[in-house]
Amino acid sequence: MRVIDLDGSVAAQEPLRRRIDAGAATRIDAADLASSLRIFATRAAMDRFTGRLRDSAAPGDEPSVTFYGSGDFHHLTAGLLADVRRDISVIHFDNHPDWVRFPPTFNCGAWVNRALELPHVRRVVTLGPCSGDLVRPELQFANLPALSQGRIELYPWRHAPSRIWGRYRDGPSHRQDRGHLHWRNLADERWDGFLDELIDRLPTQAIWITIDKDVLGGSDAVTNWDQGDMPLSQLLLAVEQLAEQCEVLGIDVCGDYSAAVFSDPLRATLAYFDHPPHFSPSVDDLAINAQVNAALLGCFERVLS
Repeated sequence: MRVIDLDGSVAAQEPLRRRIDAGAATRIDAADLASSLRIFATRAAMDRFTGRLRDSAAPGDEPSVTFYGSGDFHHLTAGLLADVRRDISVIHFDNHPDWVRFPPTFNCGAWVNRALELPHVRRVVTLGPCSGDLVRPELQFANLPALSQGRIELYPWRHAPSRIWGRYRDGPSHRQDRGHLHWRNLADERWDGFLDELIDRLPTQAIWITIDKDVLGGSDAVTNWDQGDMPLSQLLLAVEQLAEQCEVLGIDVCGDYSAAVFSDPLRATLAYFDHPPHFSPSVDDLAINAQVNAALLGCFERVLS
């Protein structure tokens, strides 16, 4: 296991610090890279990030679990996936689809498209969005063609039909009725049966699981973003069932809270418009994240041992 310390939000948390101190996890200091990676990253910045990971890895070391802080860095998942050498399906838990096609950069709202550009990533399955990204998604540059082609499946936790103007093929996660996409809402599904069906349909046995904790409600996470409604219990059950029936090549977790301080006016502007209104979480608020990370770690250690 590795902890990439970009923003100070995870390495000091008790469940992770204890494992770092015991040698059960590796801490990679990347604070000097954070300002060039937060919200979006150039190709050069991503290369510096992946180079830091390779320099920090012991010979033959292939950490299966990675924690790396705020969801502002979720596009780093594309960098983690780039080093995978097998065909995989990506299981993506998030309150946002992260499928924006414009601009075509490494950014936290578009990383799914960067992942789909990798020849070994066969499909991305996104579970749990409740956000406004699904309101008139064409106007928000959503990658609906990939949804139509089956390279993306997207299952909101709960969301009303999305207004669209184009024509898209129906898929297992959606159907089009005239000018709307009607979603298959997870809140209405029998969870274990849904997961069995999802797993049976994956194009690969090998999977990568990526978790942004903003998929959870406010009682289960404190993040930099607006949050969804998936219960933590359902997330843990999904990880257990996925690990039981698939070969998990890796898991990454983001969605911890850290104060976003920018010297770059472009990043500051993007964060201002994308983040919910500014708030200052208390120590007790932030303790929720440590408790949830402890639950996730316990789950990962059970299913990956």
